[in-house]
Amino acid sequence: MRPIFTPNTKKGNHTSAPILLDSAEAEIMLALRKRERISRTEVSTITGWSKAKAAQEIKSLIDKGLLIEVGEGSSQGGRRPGLLSLNNLLGYIIGLDIGATSLDVVLADVTGQIIQRISDNADVRVKPEQFLGRCIELINQMIEAHGIHAYQILGIGIGVPGPVDFVHGILVAPPLMPDWENFPIRNFFTDIFSSAFVVVDNDVNIMALGEQRMGNGVGVDNFIYVKIGTGIGAGIVSNGRIHRGSDGYAGDIGHICVDKQGPVCRCGNQGCLEAMTAGPAIAEKAMQAARNGNSQILSRLMETNGGVLYPEDVNTACRDGDIAALEIIRTSGQMIGEVLASFVIFFNPSHIFISGGIANFGNHLLVSIRRAVLRRSLPLATAHLSINFSNANSNAGTIGALALVREYLFMVEDDPNLIV
Repeated sequence: MRPIFTPNTKKGNHTSAPILLDSAEAEIMLALRKRERISRTEVSTITGWSKAKAAQEIKSLIDKGLLIEVGEGSSQGGRRPGLLSLNNLLGYIIGLDIGATSLDVVLADVTGQIIQRISDNADVRVKPEQFLGRCIELINQMIEAHGIHAYQILGIGIGVPGPVDFVHGILVAPPLMPDWENFPIRNFFTDIFSSAFVVVDNDVNIMALGEQRMGNGVGVDNFIYVKIGTGIGAGIVSNGRIHRGSDGYAGDIGHICVDKQGPVCRCGNQGCLEAMTAGPAIAEKAMQAARNGNSQILSRLMETNGGVLYPEDVNTACRDGDIAALEIIRTSGQMIGEVLASFVIFFNPSHIFISGGIANFGNHLLVSIRRAVLRRSLPLATAHLSINFSNANSNAGTIGALALVREYLFMVEDDPNLIV
């Protein structure tokens, strides 16, 4: 079935534009992003409009096929109110969460209701054409399985592990994937899905959005979401919105210097937090401990693995009571916490959520981070600060990618945040 309403397409660069609304219509769409269903009275309350104006604007959206009636809500003493929802027959959206070694793809209707999810192993160090070609294969596999046509895909949200120029949707000097620099990711997808509006962001930003939608970040206006894995990055939510900075680079804490005499980082600088405490650094420290004879457990694991160790081996050794592994974890947590303390003093978040593969190290890591933040921050900045692991699990990225595309799919024409 052909979608009821499709985005306008800008000719020449093959980049689809969002569905443009007037300011009043956009206010209603914003309210619907926060609640799946809403009554006319609630629209009037949220917007401050009269009931007559609310009814008029709602009728306009219904006439355009953007809203539908979806039953009745609970009575508040009078008639049961009619409920409105975004029309799920408008079309479909795709969420892509690209990690250093993984790929997660979800297909959803335009309301964000997930239809199918696919996960795959991946390596972002390959050429972008090869990697994104695999993404296209998985998307086609899903839409064909559900009888969906390419022109029914209205939006695609993509998270990538590197610094993103958000307006243009390109990676700029990504340390992990240099072949991707300035690659036209949006055009790669719109060449295939010409009806889709494509928006690209840093992977930790979309995870922060996922935490805001489905984790302990629901209803939290100011928090930092930290991913510790192959790299280290942070998503900053300020006043309920992702803070990207002037060029989209905000939150790349992995390249803050923690030791001027430390090892050379992939970015070319020396002693970056990522080079000292991310997964590869933890594995390297473990192999040094094994080679130096400081850990019999790590030595045995290294021999079993054919001469190498992985971050999960450090966690295994720590659980078996290995002092060297415990010290590696505690030192990493302390360094991460000291960097986060600067953010706490500067930004004063109410929550910090820790995620990523290294978060599986558990409480030894978390306690070290907490202690460092509390020791290095001023009392008022930490009086109500909560530091915990994210509970949005591995779905945070894909949920955030869907939230990202839904946020930008319906836009006001003169909105300063408009992406074209």
